[in-house]
Amino acid sequence: MKFNKKGNIQLLGTIIAGLMLILTFSCKNSSMNQNPLLIESTNLHNAPPFDKITNEHYKPAFEKAIELARKEIDIIVNNPEAPNFENTIESLEFAGETLSRVSSIFYNLNQSNTDDQMQQIAMEISPMLSDYNNDIALNEKLFNRIKQVYQNRTNLNLNQEQLRLTEETYKSFERNGANLEGENRDRYKEINKELSQLSLQFGQNVLASTNDFIVHITDKDQLAGLPHFALMAAASEAKERELEGWVFTLQGPSFGPILKYADNRELREKIWKGFNTRAIYDQYDNRDIVKQIAKLRLERANILGYETHAQYVLEKNMAKTPENVNAFLEELLVKSMPYAKQEVADIQKYANKNGFKGELMPWDFSYWSEKYKDEKYAINDQLLKPYLKLESVEQAIFDLASTLFDLKFVQSSDIPVYHPDVKVFEVYQNDVYKALLYIDYFPRASKRGGAWMTSFREQHIKNGVEYRPFVSVVCNFTKPTEDTPSLLTFGEFTTLLHEFGHALHGILAEGSYTSLTGTSVVRDFVELPSQIMENWATEREFLEKFATHYQTGEKIPAELITKIIDARNFLSGYSSVRQLTFGINDMAWHNLKSADHIDDVIAFEKRAIERTRLLKDIDSTCFSTSFSHIFAGGYSAGYYSYKWAEVLEADAFSLFKEKGIFNREVADSFRENILSKGNLEDADVIYRKFRGRDPKIESLLEKFGMK
Repeated sequence: MKFNKKGNIQLLGTIIAGLMLILTFSCKNSSMNQNPLLIESTNLHNAPPFDKITNEHYKPAFEKAIELARKEIDIIVNNPEAPNFENTIESLEFAGETLSRVSSIFYNLNQSNTDDQMQQIAMEISPMLSDYNNDIALNEKLFNRIKQVYQNRTNLNLNQEQLRLTEETYKSFERNGANLEGENRDRYKEINKELSQLSLQFGQNVLASTNDFIVHITDKDQLAGLPHFALMAAASEAKERELEGWVFTLQGPSFGPILKYADNRELREKIWKGFNTRAIYDQYDNRDIVKQIAKLRLERANILGYETHAQYVLEKNMAKTPENVNAFLEELLVKSMPYAKQEVADIQKYANKNGFKGELMPWDFSYWSEKYKDEKYAINDQLLKPYLKLESVEQAIFDLASTLFDLKFVQSSDIPVYHPDVKVFEVYQNDVYKALLYIDYFPRASKRGGAWMTSFREQHIKNGVEYRPFVSVVCNFTKPTEDTPSLLTFGEFTTLLHEFGHALHGILAEGSYTSLTGTSVVRDFVELPSQIMENWATEREFLEKFATHYQTGEKIPAELITKIIDARNFLSGYSSVRQLTFGINDMAWHNLKSADHIDDVIAFEKRAIERTRLLKDIDSTCFSTSFSHIFAGGYSAGYYSYKWAEVLEADAFSLFKEKGIFNREVADSFRENILSKGNLEDADVIYRKFRGRDPKIESLLEKFGMK
């Protein structure tokens, strides 16, 4: 997953859309010379001074940064000279740099290392930030200057990058209310402020509800079937909480093995229901927030002249319209469903044959499908984990980046980090410094679930000086225990490749303007660099290079790699329908033409996804209340992009398969045309320059054995 941040104007759109903001504060009584957030860092590469920043620094830093940003905007607005690219468009792009620096630190840490005080600060600054961004987006004098440059753009002798920035800046203002007047203008401001607060509260509720649920077990007999690695992790969790026995949480590395391996069906049911009722029935109930967000997004879209929120969002994406997205999702659903239904029937038959009575429930499916997979392919996480030691996987991915892109990663102990778990690497290409890469692997109560990539600074050039990016990858992987290093599941291995693909998109960025470089691309294109990297996880040539047993040092057996390859499409139909379910639910919430359809959240969701159902529906459950991607992140009316990007990556990787998975000619083209280009051109144009044609959906169906 990518938390996509853009430059000043692009950030406006993100903030105003009620998406994830990235900003910060600082110590109430600090002067600008004392606050580490407000002065340029003296660390190596001017890296963020995490060792000096405390919660008390955040709010004053934010207040000062807002003040400075407003002054910079005023200079642009009140410039007596006629508007041109340099004094208006480019000046606006670089306005608010202090705010961007402060904000990137605070909001990234609020996701990865938060506490109650930080969450309170986030709620306090949210309306302040909304006011600031509304004041810019709705500044008539500023927009008039932008409009004059835009209308005269073909006569200004602009290069491609300057022309693109001019067009994107104008469109951003236009899409974010610059043409609104009177009551619509005032209401638009209020909606933005409400949405920013609601999105923050949604995310905080999900984190709190997730952390509140644990299963504490003292009788080992209840844990029959669980592998050693799961027992050791649960014992370690219990020890950290000063409890006897074993503790399981709703973090993926903890509850996942329960659903896959625990013979205790009641335990599986308890943990499954705990995960699928997050932020519903406790004090962190998100149901009203979900309804409010959906209604406000619809109202805002209407004010801007769009029929639905989805129509507003998709206008800039590759997909363009809700009709195109729904047709895309429907086509994949129709083609995936027969395979998915057959897979479920096969697992049901297998379970019944092996003593299970009745219909498989959702908490049974992973358990019996894992047994079926083990019997059919003789492969499971217990067999694979010894060959996937985290440090070995990390080095293998670094080596892959070296082979493809000439990158070198050097760990540094001189650069401050925000938590002891975090590692930081200097990244070089042919001995030229390219970026800092922060990696934060393990779950903790202060970190939200899932995995993502973001940045503390984007690549850009100002006054002839290039500023290289500070990229961050955050995960929630299996922690080491007292007697075992961190051994990854195959899913975690694939996830790391995915997030590293996002990181490469940031590391290899080239350009002058933050809003056009790196990952600052449309939502349904941003997942291409990440998802294409997952393909190497099932390539023999790659696995043979690094996968050795962490105890014996023996290479992974050739027959085990064969099993990995044979099993890569196991439950591909089921997995496809599962992803389509999320996308269809997202579109249901955001392609509404009337708020009258929004009644009970659970009932609404069940109606939306009824045709995707493969297992028995459980009345009390719902995933919308914890669907942070669309209600607290940047994926509203955009979750389809994962499947959309799967088509892109399957089609793109077929060229690697044709030429060789380590082929430098293909890798150079991918770097030059995809990874380094950012938003310099429309995504479909950029893709055609790499592939020579438009993507084919058949590439995805063929990859998953569904053609």
